[in-house]
Amino acid sequence: MCTTCGCASGETKIEGDDSHHHGHDHHDHGHGHHHHDDHHHDDHHHDHPNDAQPQQTQHKHKYVAKGAQPVIVHHHYYYHQGDVHHHYHGKTPEPVAIPQPAQPEAEAFAPQVHADQQGLHYGQGEAGSHAPGMGQRRLLQIEQDVLSKNNHLAHHNREHFVEQHILALNLVSSPGSGKTTLLTSTLQLLAGQVPCAVIEGDQQTTHDAERIRATGVPAIQVNTGKGCHLDAQMVHDAAHRLALADDSLLFIENVGNLVCPASFDLGERHKVAVLSVTEGEDKPLKYPHMFAASTLMIINKIDLLPYLDFDIEQCIAYARQVNPDIQVIALSASSGEGMDLWLEWLETQRCA
Repeated sequence: MCTTCGCASGETKIEGDDSHHHGHDHHDHGHGHHHHDDHHHDDHHHDHPNDAQPQQTQHKHKYVAKGAQPVIVHHHYYYHQGDVHHHYHGKTPEPVAIPQPAQPEAEAFAPQVHADQQGLHYGQGEAGSHAPGMGQRRLLQIEQDVLSKNNHLAHHNREHFVEQHILALNLVSSPGSGKTTLLTSTLQLLAGQVPCAVIEGDQQTTHDAERIRATGVPAIQVNTGKGCHLDAQMVHDAAHRLALADDSLLFIENVGNLVCPASFDLGERHKVAVLSVTEGEDKPLKYPHMFAASTLMIINKIDLLPYLDFDIEQCIAYARQVNPDIQVIALSASSGEGMDLWLEWLETQRCA
C-alpha cells in the first residue's frame, strides 16, 4: 500500500514474468518438518495430502483449522511486502475467524483552515496526510512500517549497484513531461559509448519499454496495476532480469506521478525530476517533496517556449526555494538543444 494515497500494490507485473517464481522461499520449522516452497503468484495454491481445498490467495490468509487431528501451522513470510500467510495441515479444517484486538478510536482530526477562510489543508498533521476514519498516529505507523521494509531492500539494491559500478538514476515527473522521449534521445546519443539498460514503470501496457528496445537498449516493463509508483522490490526483480553490465548506466523511469515516488527509495544514486514547460513554473512549490528529494531538475520541451507563457528563471527560483542545492538543466529532447549539458552531467556522475 502506498503510504501517501493508500493505493494497492497487489497487481504488479514484471514483463516476461507470467509465473513470477520465488526460489528463495525455504523454511525450517521447529516440529521437524523441512519445507521448500515454489510459489507462482498468478495461480497461487499449494497441494497437501489430506488437506483442505486450495484457497485462492493474495498472500493474506487468516483462519484457524479446528478438528480432532493435530494441526500444523506454517507461517510464510514474504520479504518483499512483509506479508504473511498461513497453511494448515490436517483433516478438512473448519475455518474460524481470529479475534482481532480492538483498535483505539482515531483521534479527532480537523484540517487547517486558510487564513482567508477560502481553503482547507489536510497535510498539517503528524503524518502529513489524511485518510478517512484513520488517525494521524496510525497513518504515521503504517508509513514507518512500509518504508522501513522498502528501505531495507533499497539498501540491498544500492549495494549491488555500487559493487558493479552502476550509475542508477530514478527519473520522476508528472505524466506527459517527456521522460521517455528524453530517454530514447539520450540512449541514441550514448550508443556505443556506455552500456545502458532501462526499467520502465507504468500502471499498464508495455509501450514505453518497446520504444526503448527500438533503440537497441535492453528494457524491462514493470506494470504496477493500481500502484502509483515503483518500489525497491520491483526494481530488484527487474534489475536481475536485465543482467546489468559492470560500469553501466541504469535508467529507472518511474510511474508518472509527482507525489508518491518521492517517498520511495529504489536504491538509486539520484532522483532526476523532469518538468516540462507546458506544466507551469510553480510545480516545485505545488509538489515540494519531489523536488526536495531530487538532485537534478530537467526543464524539458524548451523548444515550445515561444508559444507558452513560462518563466524559466521563476521556475528555477521556486525549485531552489524548496531545495537550495538542486541542479538545473534546460533542454529539448526533441530538438536536441541542451542535450550536451545533460550528457556532461551523466559523465560527471559516472566518474564521481
